[in-house]
Amino acid sequence: MSLIAKTALFATVIALLPLQHACAQEDTDMPWAISGTGGAHFLVEPGEFEVEVFKRDLNIRGARGTNMRAMLVGPDREVLDEVRLPSTGGDQGDPPGPVQSEVLRALAARPGMYKLNITTLGDRHGLNVEWGFETNAAAWVVETSRGHRDERHREPIVMNNPDRSTDVVFLPRADEFEIEIEALPEDAEALTLYDEADAVVAEIPVVAEQSTSLREYLRMPHPEQPEASATFTVSADENRGDRPWRLHIPQAQFYLGIDGLTRWEGGDLYRSHNVWSPVAESWFPFLQYRWLISPYQRTVYEAPGEQGQMAFVVHNHSTGERTVDLSVEYAGEAWGAELSEQSVTLAPRSNTEIDVTFAAPAEGEQRIAHVRATPRDAPEITTYATLTVHGGESPVGEPLPLPHVLEPYAHENRQYGYLPDYAVNNQVYFDLENRGYVAAGSILHRENAEGEWVATDLREAVVRTVPEVEADGWSIRGTKVAFDDDNNVYVVGGSGRTVGLLRSTDSGETFTAYIIEGREDEPRGWDIEQFSGHNTPEGPPAVVRITRTHRDQADVPTSRRDPSVRWRSTNDVELFVAEENAEGDLEFHEPVLLTDVSLSASMHSGIPSMVVSRGPNIHVVWGEATDPEASREEIPGVPAYVATYNRETREAGEPVFMSFGPPPNDGHNTPSITMDSEGYLHVVVGTHGRPFQYLRSLEPNDAYSGWTEAIRTSEEDLRQTYVGLVCDDEGALHLVFRLWMSGEEHLDGGLWAALAYQRKPADGDWEDVQILVAPPMAEYSIYYHRLTVDRNGDLFLNYDYWSTLWFYRNDGRGPVAAASGRPGRGWGRSVMTSPDSGATWMLW
Repeated sequence: MSLIAKTALFATVIALLPLQHACAQEDTDMPWAISGTGGAHFLVEPGEFEVEVFKRDLNIRGARGTNMRAMLVGPDREVLDEVRLPSTGGDQGDPPGPVQSEVLRALAARPGMYKLNITTLGDRHGLNVEWGFETNAAAWVVETSRGHRDERHREPIVMNNPDRSTDVVFLPRADEFEIEIEALPEDAEALTLYDEADAVVAEIPVVAEQSTSLREYLRMPHPEQPEASATFTVSADENRGDRPWRLHIPQAQFYLGIDGLTRWEGGDLYRSHNVWSPVAESWFPFLQYRWLISPYQRTVYEAPGEQGQMAFVVHNHSTGERTVDLSVEYAGEAWGAELSEQSVTLAPRSNTEIDVTFAAPAEGEQRIAHVRATPRDAPEITTYATLTVHGGESPVGEPLPLPHVLEPYAHENRQYGYLPDYAVNNQVYFDLENRGYVAAGSILHRENAEGEWVATDLREAVVRTVPEVEADGWSIRGTKVAFDDDNNVYVVGGSGRTVGLLRSTDSGETFTAYIIEGREDEPRGWDIEQFSGHNTPEGPPAVVRITRTHRDQADVPTSRRDPSVRWRSTNDVELFVAEENAEGDLEFHEPVLLTDVSLSASMHSGIPSMVVSRGPNIHVVWGEATDPEASREEIPGVPAYVATYNRETREAGEPVFMSFGPPPNDGHNTPSITMDSEGYLHVVVGTHGRPFQYLRSLEPNDAYSGWTEAIRTSEEDLRQTYVGLVCDDEGALHLVFRLWMSGEEHLDGGLWAALAYQRKPADGDWEDVQILVAPPMAEYSIYYHRLTVDRNGDLFLNYDYWSTLWFYRNDGRGPVAAASGRPGRGWGRSVMTSPDSGATWMLW
């Protein structure tokens, strides 16, 4: 039977079968086995659904990364079952351990696309185990999606089963692509590549040569020993790409790379999605139907009897036009949820919103509806999202139990019904009338005088440039919004390589762009003085330009650089200060070069403040690069400096050394400055996984009359990163950061990253750390957190959850991810607020 016939056949045999081997070969060990975390996607019909997961420890790295967690997840991302397969306790270099297995079971109440999520504790890449599964689902595909690396994303397929053969079934790209395979047995036979009609494309010869590039990428050992490898290039064919090919490998011991499957270019259709199968008969076209309907689940609270409405997004991830039929299903009696559309027709790679309207149930009751999406061209590939409607008031306004623990696939909305009606793309800033502003690309979201959120499109709102230049398509550079003492609104904006200080005198409706000239062809970053508690500039806020002049080992991927210079670059830090002239326009003073050896500024998380001012004094902080050869005794960290520019004299003082933020030459270690109501300056020196350092000026609004001795914000050896610092109306300092944790009950004692908080009362010491958010998954994560404060002293913390695990992130269709249509963008941002100086926190 041809592969086409086999692929088409699954539509007629999709009913759940008795639990069977996913591979037809006789094997008393594992049905098939791969190395690397990720998971699988299943097409399931109603009935008892089972997946038996097998795991064997390889002991390449001892017992590290051999505790496995397996989760079975429904179409609406409800976790249906979960098991652990523990380490068998081998030492490094021991033979592989015994095979373990556990069965995950669920009653599939309705058809849809289900998921298996595989992770390993202590190894985000999962290369110290091999795993496989058996299932009674007739259609399934594997997704190899490990933890991220700080370099180009690749996902080589790894097998270590030389006594059996395997297939790798995959969607080939239309462009030319290369197949690269290494670590084959020395006596390996030729590989065979079949096209979508199961016709032989090529017999790929194997040569007795060692190739190591894939293992080098994965940091896997490649001892000098006899082995074989192969490469083959397939020419381009624009008609190829929507039906699978098959690579047959007679001896399944290898590391495999295929362009468009395990490594990607910008034009690839399914970038960062390594979806394949070792069994031709299991294949179904999951990729073309990924994200068919999202969000996968929504929880809504409405007053009893009130009409409500919820939007869902229907997505066409394929290269052809597609019609999707829509319907509503109920677990029990129908209760009147209505769809705005019964079907939608979508252009390739596009999406549209559909609405579900409903009446809320009685107080304390809930109603559940399932919104089914069924492609008309492939009705067997059907799935659904779930809407849960509660009668009554949402708990969003109540204090959160801390820490707020994110559960797998159950974040703020599923837990609390969090559905903000304002923009959460980035952090919120507040003008002098305490109205909110959020910068998001070309859009400035703002709260008007009536308390309604409206959007200004800078592509239309920039009505003039000074001087006049050809520039359109303006967008915001960075995410900060600033205000002066006349309540004018400012952002740093850009049009191509042209950058300017954008000012609005009408609360953000229209803007004039004042061009900051020079260095257009160099890599630049920007900062602007934003409100951090007690600083409102007397005139336009100061702007900082950070221009990179050198990057160590720039041609080497970040994670492969010498650790001493991995995050090292040198940058010019220039200060731009403007004032209003007699005609009402802005004119810039001569720019001031503060240093030519600054490190880059880490603005994606924490959003540290480089600038704070009062009266004529503008205070700027930065961290500097140092000699990589210097000893840690001499240079224990990034030296942080402060300098003051005077608006009236137009002169800057000499930089003053503050403290070291370890380790040295690390761009994560950006310091942050704020001031209190009396004008005292407060600086927290950033670190990367080390304790923060804190200093205060001895005199108000004065960086040159001395500073307190630098102290830690905690006596514990905290692993802190990414400073977020503000001062409230009572003079208390508030600090939010990422904090590494391990050995806790949460996540089985593994390593995980918390979003953490500390407070320092005006006349007190730094208090103990409070964990605000705990992640749903172990290993690396980041929150892209941004802490701001409003004019009343209330705190606002904007954050996302970004897991290192590509399998988890690829699934995310939160507001940011849904807008971009690209994977890996997190699950959607949220905002916490504290109205009582950090004593309690709630969702805003």
